[in-house]
Amino acid sequence: MKKANYRLILLAAAVTTIISMMSCGQQEFYKPKYQYEYKGDAKFQQEGSQIITEEPAQPGSITQVVEKLIPSVVGISTIEVIRSSLFEEPQTTQGIGSGVIIHPDGYILTNDHVAGGNPTSITVILNNGDELQGKTLWSDPTLDLAIVKVNASNLPAAALGSSESLKVGETAIAIGTPLGLQFQHTVTAGIISALDRTIRVSTNLGENFMENLIQTDASINPGNSGGPLVNIKGEVIGINTVKVTSAEGIGFAIPIDVAKPIIQHFLEEGEFVTPYIGIVGFDKEIASYYKRDSNIQDGVYVVEIDTRGPAYKAGIRVEDIITMVGEQKVTKMLELRKAIYSYKVGQQVEVTILRKGQKKTITMTLQEKPV
Repeated sequence: MKKANYRLILLAAAVTTIISMMSCGQQEFYKPKYQYEYKGDAKFQQEGSQIITEEPAQPGSITQVVEKLIPSVVGISTIEVIRSSLFEEPQTTQGIGSGVIIHPDGYILTNDHVAGGNPTSITVILNNGDELQGKTLWSDPTLDLAIVKVNASNLPAAALGSSESLKVGETAIAIGTPLGLQFQHTVTAGIISALDRTIRVSTNLGENFMENLIQTDASINPGNSGGPLVNIKGEVIGINTVKVTSAEGIGFAIPIDVAKPIIQHFLEEGEFVTPYIGIVGFDKEIASYYKRDSNIQDGVYVVEIDTRGPAYKAGIRVEDIITMVGEQKVTKMLELRKAIYSYKVGQQVEVTILRKGQKKTITMTLQEKPV
């Protein structure tokens, strides 16, 4: 074979290889992002986002509630790589928690202390054993809530109930992943022991009061955090958050109603930027405890204020009592948060206050919550 022909053959082969590589690259580049579609568990039949078991339990029983809710409860495993300084080896820490699916398109509600901060990776473990990579879209350490998203469709979403209508003595069921993934979907049951509890907790931002919590004697242990607290109808009424380690049978959950406006923003707009007014407030019960005064009026008492925040700029001061946000009556911090979270950053809102017995209406412009 002549040298010229041999070189021509080599050149043609090289061109063919390059074209083939370019073609593969283009196919990879334009390949649509994989979306997981939930197929369920053999034990369950799915109808939309509702779960129907082959042999349903007795109506109104804990067994029936568990059968309905377990497919919506997920395990959440996080890995975070922490480097204290440039000269130290990075430390890898793993966290385990729970979450609950709140929309078939992959929105999951959990705790900030489970999925907040900046984890290197988040793995969501479904009831059928499948594992999906997740991303934290939003979190708030003062509420201890976070929303995680996975790229999926047709997931079995839980029904959300109302925490406002709860009564002490009602059945309460906690589902989660206590003490590690080997105990996934552990169920404990008890009652609503008390409502509107306030406790002091430590966060990455310092000491914080968590208000209007649901107290339950359904066992809540490390790993249960982020899982749902459920009523006898199978509706999520709270997100499990804290256990008092110095006592038995005392656990707490965040009322689901405070999360509803946040969820609504995500479903309608695809995002939620936390509005900020810049106050620390107590409701009537907590204010009367600290003031040692039984003649306390309804509303939220401003006990601390950020001088850079919207409330201070609008003229609100410590000792003022917030009674209305727009047309919504406010008697406790939960109601204040719900009202504020129904607005967007940049919107103006009218706030009614009492100052030394005098009623005033103040207009403030909501800011984004500082990091």
